[in-house]
Amino acid sequence: MKGCLTVSLTALVTLFSTSLAFGETDAEQRHPDVIDVRVSATGDNRFTFQVTLSSPYDTPQRYADALRVMTDEGDTLGVRELLHDHASEQPFTRSLSGVSIAPGITRVVVQGRDQEYGYGGQTMTVSLPDR
Repeated sequence: MKGCLTVSLTALVTLFSTSLAFGETDAEQRHPDVIDVRVSATGDNRFTFQVTLSSPYDTPQRYADALRVMTDEGDTLGVRELLHDHASEQPFTRSLSGVSIAPGITRVVVQGRDQEYGYGGQTMTVSLPDR
C-alpha cells in the first residue's frame, strides 16, 4: 500500500532494547508503551497515525489517557486524548488523523501518556512515507 509504513524487525529490536535501558519491568511499569505505529500520508503535508498502546493500568481510575506525535527535538505535532479505559482491549489501537508536519521533517516520535505519571514509557520513532 503506497504511503503506509510498517514497523520493521529492527525497530522492534530497538524498542525492546530501549525498554531494557530504561529499566522498567512489568511489575513497576508506570507508563503505557507504544508497541506499533503505522503512518500514512493523506496529502498537503498531513498524516494519519495508527498507534498501538499497551497499558499496565487500565481501569476507570487509571489508564493510558493520550498519545502524541513529536519531532526528534520534542516539539508536539499532534495529540489524541483518550477518554476512557481499554480494559477489555489490551493492547489497543487508536488513530490520530490530520497531523500537519512541515516538509523538512522526515521522522517523528510517538509516545503514550498515563493519567497519573504523564508521558513516558517506550516510544517509537517512525519515518514518514514519501519523504
